[in-house]
Amino acid sequence: MTVKLGVIADDFTGATDIAGFMVQNGWKVVQLLNEPDENTVIPQGVDAIVVSLKSRSCPVDEAVNASVNACNWLKKKAQCQQIFFKYCSTFDSTEKGNIGPVTDALMKQLGTTLALVCPALPVNGRTVVHGHLFVNGQLLNESGMQHHPVTPMTDANLLRVMEKQSKGKAGLIKLDDIQQGSEAVKAQLTELAQQGVNYAIVDTLTMDDLLPIAQAVKTMPLLTGGSGLGAALANIDSQCAWGENSARGEKPTGTTRKTVILSGSCSVMTNKQVQAYQKVAPAKALDVGECLANPEYAKLLATWVQEQQGGGLAPLLYATQPPELLKKTQEKYGAAESSAAVENVFGEVVKLLQSQGYDTFIIAGGETSGKVVQSLGTEQLSIGSPIAPGVPWVQDLASGSWLALKSGNFGQENFFQFAQEMFNE
Repeated sequence: MTVKLGVIADDFTGATDIAGFMVQNGWKVVQLLNEPDENTVIPQGVDAIVVSLKSRSCPVDEAVNASVNACNWLKKKAQCQQIFFKYCSTFDSTEKGNIGPVTDALMKQLGTTLALVCPALPVNGRTVVHGHLFVNGQLLNESGMQHHPVTPMTDANLLRVMEKQSKGKAGLIKLDDIQQGSEAVKAQLTELAQQGVNYAIVDTLTMDDLLPIAQAVKTMPLLTGGSGLGAALANIDSQCAWGENSARGEKPTGTTRKTVILSGSCSVMTNKQVQAYQKVAPAKALDVGECLANPEYAKLLATWVQEQQGGGLAPLLYATQPPELLKKTQEKYGAAESSAAVENVFGEVVKLLQSQGYDTFIIAGGETSGKVVQSLGTEQLSIGSPIAPGVPWVQDLASGSWLALKSGNFGQENFFQFAQEMFNE
């Protein structure tokens, strides 16, 4: 089987997001959790390979190098027909990058001067109209994303954002053209290329708008964007029903699972999810000062988790904070320092719990998810049944452990409880 699509995802939850959507639309997908090299086993019998990087908020040079290396492996080793650079549907980045510089580097590597930019995921409220990105009907910079601790988004105009980050020129394919069908989209892509445009941003209001876009870009060397386009690419190839919310794939089962929830995201939705879960299950907030100064802190937290075992719903450890508290924490300890300390503690906690037989990990936040899967030693994941749009259950192919890796703003308010209720369905 020819590998149709090679995906380079800039964080672990984003990788799981697009992998899940492609599975639900008829493709076989394997997710790799380390930057591939000459020793990486090439998955067989799959339609797409998703490489999970941790490059969303690292230094630009690191993000570019990791992405180019992944691209080389996907094209030369795995023989992928097309490359997709996957980033968050809220375009998480800064004026310095990393989306623009990585896109430029991949365009150079693939020998193309035009890349598609399609972050929209309407099923999760991410739409693009007149080149402006909206989240649940609010402009990106008014949606709560302006308070993001690492990549605050203060401009909803994707053309401006892209041009500030990158070396080239951005252009727009308007919603009217999208809704005229794939031939109209192709014509607009040709026209933009003739005008010297390098980044073709596409308006997208509904999930149905993604289908003509996907049909029009099947031969483009480089696509960039969110998981919605990945879903549409799989769908038009497999010809399965569109928008049925099918539940393809396996999930964890049984009442004796040893489960823990770790929440590092400070997004608006994750704050709501933590608040809802605190009312029904044991929950403990991390002390950032202890994360920075106490080498025994992870052991104390792991012991607390084990003490809650058997009480019904799984215990929650969280570093999630509302914007006003997060600002105070960053002012006191430093944004990068506090974030790294929390991640390191989460990584130590899951290793300790894994050694005690914990086999199910529900994680909120891309950076936290990346740290957790690295700490668990996970290398390849099979994609299972969806918990929420963009959040499937995934299974470590080596250990058999199950994980839910949730992007910050994804999932319903009762996500943590609902995920566990799926065990017994």
